[in-house]
Amino acid sequence: MGDFVIRLLAVVAAACLLPAAPALAAPGDDGMERLFTFKDERITESSGLAVSPTHDGVYYTHNDSAAAPVFYAVDGGGRTLATFQLRGAEARDWEAMAASKDPATGRGVLWFADIGDNLDGAWPNVSVYKVMEPRDLTDATLPAVRYRFRYADGARNAEGIMVNPRTGRLYVVSKEFAGSVYAAPKKLRTDRVNVLRKVTGAPIMATDAAYAPDGSSYVVRTYFSATVYKPSGEVLTRVTMPDLKQAESIAYTADGKALLTGSEGPRSPVYRVPIPEAAQPTPTPTPTPTPSETETETEESAQAAGSGGLTGTDVLIWLAAAVLAIGVITFLARRTR
Repeated sequence: MGDFVIRLLAVVAAACLLPAAPALAAPGDDGMERLFTFKDERITESSGLAVSPTHDGVYYTHNDSAAAPVFYAVDGGGRTLATFQLRGAEARDWEAMAASKDPATGRGVLWFADIGDNLDGAWPNVSVYKVMEPRDLTDATLPAVRYRFRYADGARNAEGIMVNPRTGRLYVVSKEFAGSVYAAPKKLRTDRVNVLRKVTGAPIMATDAAYAPDGSSYVVRTYFSATVYKPSGEVLTRVTMPDLKQAESIAYTADGKALLTGSEGPRSPVYRVPIPEAAQPTPTPTPTPTPSETETETEESAQAAGSGGLTGTDVLIWLAAAVLAIGVITFLARRTR
């Protein structure tokens, strides 16, 4: 019953906090369109999604928990081009992935997050695997580098990771009623557990996150919508998402002008959703801040405002949602006596 109550509260509260999504428009009406559907029968729980940094028209995905450490490269029609296994990795509860570029070589880098923890403390630490993007899209086994992490403020469940392309810094986004964005150390270590520290807030029950290709913004996905932020944590815009069975993944398109979002389930679809023009990357490149400048801005913003967390209005809505949920639970309990 406890787990049922938590899930019911999350659904009711999220429904209260977010505007109702309109019916999915046909392609061309508002730009939202189904990009492709995964054709591979092995892709049954697509939980992470990333656009290839070096192969045009190629996308990566992986399954959720209880799967092998495997990921898939698919084309723009959803057909699998290659299947890759990771050597030196395990898949306890893979929940997200991210893609970046090595600034020194220009080679693509893929990150796989084994960060799911539905019991909020079942594991002493969580892991993220770093893999160099394959140059050839043919089936292969790839070596993986494992980084272990723990949270400075205690264990928690998480389903989102992202990498800032300007700084190369890794972030984890927790999946909670009052979620948070956690920054990894500037330099990751393989010989010890790395500490994740909270830098700002995140929306309720975040299921994924991603950084824009130019580092000008990042997005956090929930079951119901997506919110785009400046690197400082300031909200840029909220984006209505398509109605999906179980919204799990999000990524930016290569040009940063739209979002890609997917769902779990066999033959699940991936949609392309335009970002409002005001929140899109500027046509003229802007000077790239140094890592210290960007990180200081994010941390100062978090300390000053706690961006993305619960406001006073949110708390009141949560209380109302809790009362409603308790009423529903009481009614169901009486009916089932």
